[in-house]
Amino acid sequence: MKKSTIIIIVVIALLAIWGVTGYNGLVTMDENVSGQWSNVETQYQRRADLIPNLVNTVKGYASHEKETLESVVEARSKATQMTVDANDLTPEKLAEYQKAQGAVTSALGKLLAITENYPDLKANQNFLELQAQLEGTENRINVARTNFNNAAKNFNTAIRRFPKNILAGLFGFEKRAYFEAAEGSDQAPKVEF
Repeated sequence: MKKSTIIIIVVIALLAIWGVTGYNGLVTMDENVSGQWSNVETQYQRRADLIPNLVNTVKGYASHEKETLESVVEARSKATQMTVDANDLTPEKLAEYQKAQGAVTSALGKLLAITENYPDLKANQNFLELQAQLEGTENRINVARTNFNNAAKNFNTAIRRFPKNILAGLFGFEKRAYFEAAEGSDQAPKVEF
């Protein structure tokens, strides 16, 4: 065999190896983003599962706070009906999902605020346990969202860098959306007495 033929074969083999390992790396990163999205959904589902127990506990003490209780249940219902496919996370869909989850957070905040008026409720062991679980879940949601954003950032960076951007373009890998701060979250809440 000629020397030039061997060099061409070696170059083609190296390009093939690079292409396969690069593609596999992008697939792994893409799956990591999808897995992290599943973790976000799991934590939101955990919160949604805690809400009925919390509402029922508060109902027994604050039956005349019907409007607040109904708003919590309604927000939970809307949030659990909304699903977003991990492979189709457009910024618009993610913002809509985040808005629905934000409504739940807001309604829960109102629910927890009215409990201040009920000393017996604040001393109820079931309520205290549910409140602690809910606080823990909110922390888990924040961690899951941060992990998702980190995975999306790593994936987005990889598909934009040369030479993997060539593979990403060839195989249709597209940029993934990030969770962003909810509109108005940069302002302090208004408290009225």
